[in-house]
Amino acid sequence: MKRKPKFGQNFLVDDAARHAIVDALGDLTKRTVIEIGPGHGAITEILAGRCHRLVALELDRTLTTELSFRFRNQPQVQIVEGDVLKTDLRTLVPEGKTVDVIGNLPYYITSDILLQLFAAGSAGLIARAVLMMQREVADRVSAAPGVRDYGLLSATAQMNARVENLFTLQPSAFSPPPEVYSTVLRLEFAPRFAELGVDATGFDKFLKQCFAQKRKTLQNNLRAAGYSVEDISVAWPAGISQQVRAESLELEPMAELYRSLAKTYSPSP
Repeated sequence: MKRKPKFGQNFLVDDAARHAIVDALGDLTKRTVIEIGPGHGAITEILAGRCHRLVALELDRTLTTELSFRFRNQPQVQIVEGDVLKTDLRTLVPEGKTVDVIGNLPYYITSDILLQLFAAGSAGLIARAVLMMQREVADRVSAAPGVRDYGLLSATAQMNARVENLFTLQPSAFSPPPEVYSTVLRLEFAPRFAELGVDATGFDKFLKQCFAQKRKTLQNNLRAAGYSVEDISVAWPAGISQQVRAESLELEPMAELYRSLAKTYSPSP
């Protein structure tokens, strides 16, 4: 299979893996599915026979042409040429409905795609996603507080979805084989902003400030963001250690601190 390095293409060729990935989405008979980066259609072929409607979003024009011809007699399949990061997902979602998302995410833009999906999930557009990505990124997305991999991406993901690590594939599952292992995650979108009493925009900004420098304590990161020692002291919850780092905190106490700070102070821009 010819590969275009600029698109980060590594095509899935493991038959058991492609079926397991689609199986992870569950019953699709009444669902619309958006597939990111279908490539030569290894997963598309299975989805086409299972879901009510399939929208396959492919950046490579040559592959788009190939897929359009291959699925020309299957009206439930729509092949769209486009960059997922420049696509308004709202235009692909049936009015009043949610969609499921599946895809082998290009390694070099995985985080950007995830952020776009989180935003769509918060808007009530996505119910579930099964996504394959570089193992190291998947470990960060699914990491629990207190471990080295937990950081901004972990907290952001887990504010927006329940994350489940499904399985890992060796490089030999792809053609050409990448230099890394790939992990498949399932995300059940369930934004927690209302539950934790925080606004999405403000809390997302707050998390970025808290994780700005992982080796610094949370208080030092907040001071660097513009909060004074006095304001932090007044707002600091009794149950949080003064020397804690952001990577050690669950989302609940992080939200408690955000609410407490928001009552008394707004950092300088």
